[in-house]
Amino acid sequence: MATKTKTKTTETEVNVTDFINSFVDNEQKKQDSFRLIELMKKWSGFEPKMWGPTMIGFGSYHYKYASGHEGDAMLIGFSPRKAEFSLYVSAPGNDNKQLLDKLGKYKMGKACIYFKKLADIDLGILEKLSKATIRYINEHHECACRE
Repeated sequence: MATKTKTKTTETEVNVTDFINSFVDNEQKKQDSFRLIELMKKWSGFEPKMWGPTMIGFGSYHYKYASGHEGDAMLIGFSPRKAEFSLYVSAPGNDNKQLLDKLGKYKMGKACIYFKKLADIDLGILEKLSKATIRYINEHHECACRE
């Protein structure tokens, strides 16, 4: 029988604004962070929460894999890392590929999208990616995003 393993990245009680003001040392990155918070809050309908020491997430869902591993994760989110932003929005599917082609200047990692500044990406496309991610999670996981 599979056991539930402890997920490393969990929601914390750290204040999001305090985190940005203390962690982000670049004024443009601070402004971009607060703008992303405003947008992702609007798109998701959830307040921002810290996940782990450096990730800002909106909403949450419960996942369980066939292996038995399960846990909770943010619906969508980002991290204002030192070198670049990490975006946590990515729903599998053909539409996602077409949207990514139009997103702008970014690099794709295994589980996230990296970009330097908000001006490098199309916010309309980011909104579509974010909403597609929430829809996908809603259809495939136990999610607080269900209406």
